[in-house]
Amino acid sequence: MSGMSKNLGHWQWEEAASGAVAGFTTVASLHPLDVVRTRFQVNDGRVTHIPLYKNTVNALLTIGRTEGLKGLYAGFHPAVLGSTVSWGLYFFFYNRAKQRYSKGGSEKLSAGYHLVSAAEAGGLVCLCTNPIWLVKTRLQLQTPLHQTRPYSGFYDALRTILREEGVSALYKGMGPGLLLVSHGAIQFTVYEELRKLLLGFKGKEGKTNIPDDKLLQRPGNDGTPKYMSSWHVVKDTVRFEGFPGYYKGITSNLLKNVPAASITFVVYENVLNIFKRARRKD
Repeated sequence: MSGMSKNLGHWQWEEAASGAVAGFTTVASLHPLDVVRTRFQVNDGRVTHIPLYKNTVNALLTIGRTEGLKGLYAGFHPAVLGSTVSWGLYFFFYNRAKQRYSKGGSEKLSAGYHLVSAAEAGGLVCLCTNPIWLVKTRLQLQTPLHQTRPYSGFYDALRTILREEGVSALYKGMGPGLLLVSHGAIQFTVYEELRKLLLGFKGKEGKTNIPDDKLLQRPGNDGTPKYMSSWHVVKDTVRFEGFPGYYKGITSNLLKNVPAASITFVVYENVLNIFKRARRKD
């Protein structure tokens, strides 16, 4: 029993480490598109310090020309930290939940249990990492059009927000963030079912076998909250931008998320296999 518990512990931490590496790789390769998405999503035509861009390519070129590589990778440090921690925790919580629902791996899980496990993991990760994403969003919205740059970096932003807005400010956007847990839950359920089909296919051949919370996370021009709640965001978006306002940044979002999902799961599976092969040699 002790050997089984030891192997289970190794397996769970291997899952977490593989997820962390996958998260780091994904954000490092696609961060400029995340910056563009954030800029598009928060620009409602009333904000003077966010430049107007014609489309995603124009945004990338404009940011690169006016702000350089630093602008394209604005908020990179909290993004890397948040993604690495998030994916590490997500895979850890997710696989712990699967172990619990499958009674230690003795029972096969249905798609419904995969969905519940992923939703549970997503909720816990959201509670743990919301402050990191808030700081990342604030840093991504600093442009050369600001009279002064409110934050010099991640730690300065964190200290300033705590000093001027209090601890509760770090959890702005938590409501929409928890709602977006459904996205990750569906993604992981599809991943598990496709993986199950693929393994089954290999077996037959004889082989063995994450409204956007960015709006709530930014302050107004005078430092006061621009939106008081999720419902406030919904009403003002319709009022000033109409229904299309809900889909700002969708192009850059798709360009980021489609390859991001592939990169995350491919890196995760390969790193996990490396850990497994190393453990077998021991």
